[in-house]
Amino acid sequence: MSHGNDAAPTLDRTLGLRSVVLFGLAYMTPMIVLGTFGVVAASTGGAVPTAYLLALVAMLFTAQSYGRMAATYPVAGSSYTYVRKALDSRLGFLVGWVTLLDYFFLPMVIWLIGGAYLQAQFPSVPFWVWIVAFIAITTALNVRGIKTAERVNDLLMVFQVLVILIFVVLALRHVFHLGGAGALASTTPFSNGATTLSGISAGAAIAAYSFLGFDAVTTLTEETVNPKRTMPRAILLIALIGGAIFVTVAYATQLAHPGAHFDDEGSAAFEIARTIGGDLFSSIFLAGLVVAQFASGIAAQASASRLLLAMGRDGALPRTFFARVHPRYRTPALNILLTGAIGLIALGLDVATSTSFINFGAFLAFTFVNVAVIATYLRLRREGERPNPVTYAVAPAIGAVVDLYLLYNLDGRALTLGLIWLCVGVVYLAYLTRMFRIPPPAMAFDKAADDEAAAPVPQ
Repeated sequence: MSHGNDAAPTLDRTLGLRSVVLFGLAYMTPMIVLGTFGVVAASTGGAVPTAYLLALVAMLFTAQSYGRMAATYPVAGSSYTYVRKALDSRLGFLVGWVTLLDYFFLPMVIWLIGGAYLQAQFPSVPFWVWIVAFIAITTALNVRGIKTAERVNDLLMVFQVLVILIFVVLALRHVFHLGGAGALASTTPFSNGATTLSGISAGAAIAAYSFLGFDAVTTLTEETVNPKRTMPRAILLIALIGGAIFVTVAYATQLAHPGAHFDDEGSAAFEIARTIGGDLFSSIFLAGLVVAQFASGIAAQASASRLLLAMGRDGALPRTFFARVHPRYRTPALNILLTGAIGLIALGLDVATSTSFINFGAFLAFTFVNVAVIATYLRLRREGERPNPVTYAVAPAIGAVVDLYLLYNLDGRALTLGLIWLCVGVVYLAYLTRMFRIPPPAMAFDKAADDEAAAPVPQ
């Protein structure tokens, strides 16, 4: 930060392309491809790599649009910010509202995946015990003010990558021992007798969960060197590298276990780990996955609670509850407890449905970011500029169509809940804007707002 006596403190622009890309990949948690492998395999009939390829195509078009908007508005931003500035403040509010659904449900999904794998290892322990333990420990740590960095711990990232590499090597060794070198190159993981277009689409809608977070690097815009150039490149690289990891791991795993039959879809990769590496590696794999899920859960709950605090301060949510800070721990304790309580919904859901809840908000936000790029293209043309029609119009249009297609293929219950949540948002927006006669309050979705969370609110 600057140290002048008169100048206001500012963020240092020290992050280069490599640092931003590493942050984005860490945020995505690469090991998640194994955490959700079973449910994607069940949806696709054993063609997980194809689902990830379709999801990657959708994410690349959308990542390109995020890059365009980050270059146009080089401040700490989000889908809410881009839609609000490029389209309409009320539409931006609603995009922010559906994004809030992601923040609410993300910790729940993380705890659900971790609980499923722990139950596979310790079947005598009831599933609810693991969920309640995850929620209780994580909530207690966050309430007491544990300092959780946005950047995933480097050591944890290295451990994840090592576990993934060992998993892939053991899977390929297993296939080699069973069928020789020729078995290592096969189209079966991509397509088989059970493969259908609707199945692949449904699988891709779930697989897209693994990509969530590639856009999180926009929070680093004000700390990035030459953000107009660096940020678009970083966003595309994160989606591309992450997608390559997901497709490669999915291919090796599907080779080692053809088809989609598992003892438990929610913990399928643990079953495969035991097959290819025995009890020792399966224990290492479980430790890696559970530690990754626990760390992600702490960060996700902390982020959600601070977003709610910022919205409470802005007047987008009732201040009396959401803007309160614990006088001793200086944390948004009520918001943390609320996200923990919502996490208990996991007791009645499976991984496929819960990830679909998150993807509803994500796909809708992604769609409108693509539309925002097209709106920016039209505005620039009216102002006499000549932006590239392929990158500013054609690519975003394709991205929007693919995002809507994946949205349509989400779990039916998730679509129902998402639409209900959206309708509630419309009613709430009407209340806040006196039937749309005044602008909605600005919601702070950026890093700066999160950093303010530790300051107590005057009572």
